[in-house]
This record gives sequence, structure tokens and C-alpha cells, in this order.
Amino acid sequence: QVQLVESGGGLVQAGGSLRLSCVASGPFFNSYTMGWFRQAPGKERELVAIISPRSTYTYYEDSVKGRFTISRDHAKDTVYLQMTSLEPEDTAVYYCAADTSGAISYAPRAYSHWGQGTQVTVSS
Repeated sequence: QVQLVESGGGLVQAGGSLRLSCVASGPFFNSYTMGWFRQAPGKERELVAIISPRSTYTYYEDSVKGRFTISRDHAKDTVYLQMTSLEPEDTAVYYCAADTSGAISYAPRAYSHWGQGTQVTVSS
């Protein structure tokens, strides 16, 4: 059973930075596609970034390109989301998710395992 635990959220001023972490349990982390999603109040959950099992492919939603960076550390079974130049529009609950098939997937329904979420609030 895969369990995901996020951390690193908080309150930050516009223009600031945060780094989210997601620690995965289970023996096959290096075969999972990992994604970060976010959900703001009253909005649908949206994809922020994904990273392939061997980190050879990354994808970013247009609004975060150039500001956010996804990475993973197999030695620590952890995926990160470095967020810089944060904007109030980035305020949301951020979720880590795993696609255990290892396929490149963009839709939330493809991800079988989810963390509990971590709140990111950006003040103007």
C-alpha cells in the first residue's frame, strides 16, 4: 500500500517561496509517476506538475512555468515542488499523487494514491 505524506505548506507573502515535500512509503517509488495537484476553494482540482519515474520528463501547468520546479530524490522516496515568485492566485491546498503504472498521466483520475494535502496561502 502506498502512502503519501505532504509537508511544507504555509502562509507567505506574494513574491515569496516555499518548498513542498511528499514522502512516499512502499517499495516501488522509483517506478511511479508523481504529480502535484492543487485545489482552490470553489474550483476543481488541477494539475500543477508531474515528473516521470526516472525524472527524464517533467510537465508544468502554464501558469506555474518558470516559477515552480518539480524534482524527486529516490534515496529519500521524496518528491518536491519548489515554488518561487508566489502569487495570491497560487493559494490552494496542494496534493501529492502517485500513478503506480508509471505512465505519463495528466488527469487526476489516473492517480491511484493521494496525500492528505497541505495548505498554501499567498497574501498580497
